[in-house]
Amino acid sequence: MKRKTNVLSLLLTALLVAFYAHCGHDQSVADAGEPRIHRTVIMSGLNNPWDLAFASDGVMLFTEKCRGLSVRTPDGTVRHLFGTRGAVLEADDLFCQGQSGMLGVALDPEFAANRRVYVYMASDAAESKTNRVVRLIVDEAYAVVADRVDIITDISYKQSFNRWGRAGAHSGGRIRFSPFDGYLYVATGDNHDGPLPQDLSRLGGKVLRVDSDGNAAPGNNTPAQNTPANNTSVGSDPRIFTYGHRNVQGLAFRPDTGQPFTCEHGPGHDDEVTPLAPGGNGGWDPAPMPGVSCMSDYCGYTSNNPEGRPTPMTDLARFPDALEPSWNNRGASEGMGPCVFLEGPRWEAWEGRLAVGFLRGARIELLRLDEEGMTMEASVVPGLPSQRMRALVLGPDNALYVAIDGGEIWRVEAAGP
Repeated sequence: MKRKTNVLSLLLTALLVAFYAHCGHDQSVADAGEPRIHRTVIMSGLNNPWDLAFASDGVMLFTEKCRGLSVRTPDGTVRHLFGTRGAVLEADDLFCQGQSGMLGVALDPEFAANRRVYVYMASDAAESKTNRVVRLIVDEAYAVVADRVDIITDISYKQSFNRWGRAGAHSGGRIRFSPFDGYLYVATGDNHDGPLPQDLSRLGGKVLRVDSDGNAAPGNNTPAQNTPANNTSVGSDPRIFTYGHRNVQGLAFRPDTGQPFTCEHGPGHDDEVTPLAPGGNGGWDPAPMPGVSCMSDYCGYTSNNPEGRPTPMTDLARFPDALEPSWNNRGASEGMGPCVFLEGPRWEAWEGRLAVGFLRGARIELLRLDEEGMTMEASVVPGLPSQRMRALVLGPDNALYVAIDGGEIWRVEAAGP
């Protein structure tokens, strides 16, 4: 009888161990060698929050796609600064359509002195709708917004519905200042326009690199424009830093080298993280090749080649010098979007890893990179609810702040040993 009791006791212990191991991906329990994670909801009830930016004093600016730019001060006060009716400064030209509206936000590297804030937004101020980058001045009390200057006004916009999606699709929209070179990087999308990513005279499907006035930064190394089929010469746009992109919604700068990385939606396969180099080609070309026909001349979801192979996200066969992806999400497409490098000793074993958020994939992955920026290991951050991750930003406290499509902003921190 005693032996049976011991066996039952051992079995019960084994079951309890298995149970707690299964529950080990709770926000308060970590795998061996990893920090414990604590998540706090700091805002809720928002309307499609899209991006975040922090001032050194802890003030958080955030965008909502269909409403505009707002600020949250450390005492919890929220004020609508720029956008739809009721904002401190209204933007009559802002509109929200499809995947477009008020998207990225970034603060000038000298924000404490010059109070400059930059946003990426859809505008109908021109005859044709465009995406643009707007610069604003915000006072020290975050109560006055003035001196609007549209520093980039000609970013491509998808004007109408077609077989591949609604108007306003694939606008990109992430903007970030590099803490290393001080220039503004602007991620744009391909608008479901086949020739656009490889067209160096237009700004869609690119990463731009400009100064605070929107002028081309030195050293972009923009290639000469390929000669179009009609043999007319078109100059390349010197604001282009890299081209051949699909829909970049993540920009990050590696802390030890300053190298920029993109995080980008795939076309049904191969979401990609890619280290960038000036003048580089991301290798995306959804235009139909000779002998191929695609609706609206966009072969992004089918095949752009006579062999019938799916259009490659990075076509190294046609562009052997294209930028090599660091990671392709195991060959899947799950709406890869925001990304940021984790910094600070509180992140323990995760310090220096690239955190990558997913929309449809509803998770955050951590990438461990080698010296060349290639991914050696990928793992999921445990203990977070499955939500569409729209923005990942490191705050001045080195905590990770997350905006989700469900209308919340989280603070995620390593809770220590």
